[in-house]
Amino acid sequence: MTVLITVWGASPGVGKSTLCAGLSQWLADMGLRVDHFREEEILTRPQFAGVAEEFKATGTVEPGTLIAATARFVDAVVASGDDVVIADALMPFVPTLLAMGHGEETIDAFMTGLTEVLARVGPVMVFLDGNAESALSRAATREGEQWLDWYVGKLASYEVSPPVADAVSAVAYLRHERAVTLGAVRRKDWGLIVIEQADELPPDQVLRVAQGSLRPWLGRTATHG
Repeated sequence: MTVLITVWGASPGVGKSTLCAGLSQWLADMGLRVDHFREEEILTRPQFAGVAEEFKATGTVEPGTLIAATARFVDAVVASGDDVVIADALMPFVPTLLAMGHGEETIDAFMTGLTEVLARVGPVMVFLDGNAESALSRAATREGEQWLDWYVGKLASYEVSPPVADAVSAVAYLRHERAVTLGAVRRKDWGLIVIEQADELPPDQVLRVAQGSLRPWLGRTATHG
């Protein structure tokens, strides 16, 4: 059985992409067939073409569009024979739905449908927890002094609640996003691994914690069954 490992975190800068790269290399070294789905690939993967087109045309994405795209993605994963998919900031799409103005009731209904679609790929979410304020500052240092203004502006343009107007309100929103994301996953039959204080740990330690926590799920793959 293919395992989908989707990596999310409390804030940009918390180390999602670094962890995804480390996990992908580790799994490949174990002899597993790995598909590393990078964050920006939602704009280029053919299964998600409808999502990109809808957003470009309307500035929003309907929950049904995300479900349909995910179903095509699962079909492609199963057909490929890959053992593991590492998805960087992709599913469960909760931040996307929040940005589009959807409330928790709609998100719960969406998660029910998404969980059914993902049943063939055994979803596990690795959530890098930490201080959103310090992680956001780290991302700004890494990306350059204009990045934080761009990020705050992006959140401010969405229908998020609480609304965002500056870095302080962005942190408040990220805390809300974290709570809704974790709550939505916990109410469904997903694996969930939360790595505490990930923003304070060196990347190699975060990777080691994730590796140890993921081993039970990796036992379901074809190679390790």
